[in-house]
Amino acid sequence: MNVAEGSGSSAHAEIDAPVRDGLYTLGIEMSGVKRGHATGIVVLRGGVIMGGDSFFYYTGSYSFSRGKWRGEMIVHQHTEAPGLNLVFGGREVSCGFTGTYSEGTADIDGTALVGNNSIPFRARLTLKVPA
Repeated sequence: MNVAEGSGSSAHAEIDAPVRDGLYTLGIEMSGVKRGHATGIVVLRGGVIMGGDSFFYYTGSYSFSRGKWRGEMIVHQHTEAPGLNLVFGGREVSCGFTGTYSEGTADIDGTALVGNNSIPFRARLTLKVPA
């Protein structure tokens, strides 16, 4: 890295910072035909995603470069939800995402494939416990 003195080198270093391994909180907002939201936790470690919430667990992978990251996840339901109409209910759902990462927070935009429907979503991850 070749950064001139006084040129904002800390901002440049932040862009080059990798996604930190650790435990993150997750907040998701789904839009489009099927709207919904969810909160949960996610562990990011060496390119692997594992996490879940009250009804679903997530597994997947990610890569990052220069403050941007992308990845894929599969969402599986682990608990029945009688009386609730869950957007992902009863299905294995594939999700792809891209976004930005900076100093312990990550914002992502993605698409979940639910049957024949593509559901756009936005999410924010916040680092709670570094690994």
